[in-house]
Amino acid sequence: MPFSTLGLSDPLLRAIADAGYTTPSPIQLQAIPAVLNGHDLLAAAQTGTGKTAGFALPILHRISQKSYGNNRPVRVLILTPTRELAAQVGESVGKYGAHLHPRLKTEVVFGGVKINPQMMRLRGGVDVLVATPGRLLDLISQNAVKLDKVETLVLDEADRMLDMGFIRDIRKIIALLPKKRQNLLFSATFSEDIRKLTTGLLVNPVKIEVAPRNTAAELVEQIAYLVNKTNKAELLCHLIKENNWQQILVFTTTKHGANRLTERLNKVNIKAAAIHGNKSQGARTSALAGFKAGEIRVLVATDVAARGIDIALLPHVVNFELPRAPEDYVHRIGRTGRAGEEGQAISLVSHDEYPFLRLIEKLIGKNISREQIAGFEASEIAPPEPPKPARSPRPGRPSNHSRPTSSNQPKSRPRTNAGA
Repeated sequence: MPFSTLGLSDPLLRAIADAGYTTPSPIQLQAIPAVLNGHDLLAAAQTGTGKTAGFALPILHRISQKSYGNNRPVRVLILTPTRELAAQVGESVGKYGAHLHPRLKTEVVFGGVKINPQMMRLRGGVDVLVATPGRLLDLISQNAVKLDKVETLVLDEADRMLDMGFIRDIRKIIALLPKKRQNLLFSATFSEDIRKLTTGLLVNPVKIEVAPRNTAAELVEQIAYLVNKTNKAELLCHLIKENNWQQILVFTTTKHGANRLTERLNKVNIKAAAIHGNKSQGARTSALAGFKAGEIRVLVATDVAARGIDIALLPHVVNFELPRAPEDYVHRIGRTGRAGEEGQAISLVSHDEYPFLRLIEKLIGKNISREQIAGFEASEIAPPEPPKPARSPRPGRPSNHSRPTSSNQPKSRPRTNAGA
């Protein structure tokens, strides 16, 4: 079924064609008609399923039917957990609205950069505002933005926002919105906390679940290499050089670990860069741009910094260390195997991480192939007792989690689904 059958306007169909997409993904096929008809939406979708287009296209269609002229109140508010995702969503909204007349104004606001330029950009009004919760509340406190005309609220990656402790901020923001509005909530999982959040927020929502709960992407080959902790960096260098991998996203659990691994890779002439919360916005933007352009071979990231990274045809994701919360494994490997393309997820697993591997397997409902590489065999392979699953802390508002990066992505071959 082509996009032209979904009821979208011609300017939006032109933008879809410009992006090289021909047929909607499963979530787009279900979400677009529901949003066009004004329904609230509760959608569970893995990363890379095309959910951004699933809400951006019908929202742009609806608000383009009515113009406010020079007076531009915020009509669409899209909340995201991190600056990377905010930038990615803002870029996608701009891309899909490129042919609309008059062209709708979109702004992205986030923490980690000076607030004054953002306040200046908001002065002339904005149709679509993409924001991280903390910075949005800062702007509201400065009277830089009002939300009393919002027609549609989108909570993107709502599960991650709750994990990062944004629940109080979200409730404060919701209290400032008109009671009559459309609400769209997207989450990788339908946890109990998500269900609580939807109570009183969504009205008779259309429910969409395009993949079994908490499953890893089917197109991703998953391998666990058993290795001693002290040999992990050397094994990673070996895998990259031996297999001639050219674009690899590597996850570490700590910022310091990301820095150390990046230094080690660069010392053996594997060009690498790190992105995490301690890096400046400029450094993160530069690293991501270089990675997308192929100038940087390895991008080493922490979980928070990697949210929102959308790279077409990313072939390899490596878990240098397994996450302590098994749900984060699903988010990590969702960076590859996107838009119908195959991908590979490699985990370097030391003896103390076996329990976390078993928790991940329990969550995704399948065993991950365990292998060893000659010369890097693990000295211990008997798994210790499994721990209890880790939970992300949920204190008050975190100060360093709302940071985006964006860059122009190199043009890839046409894909069948709108993968943004």
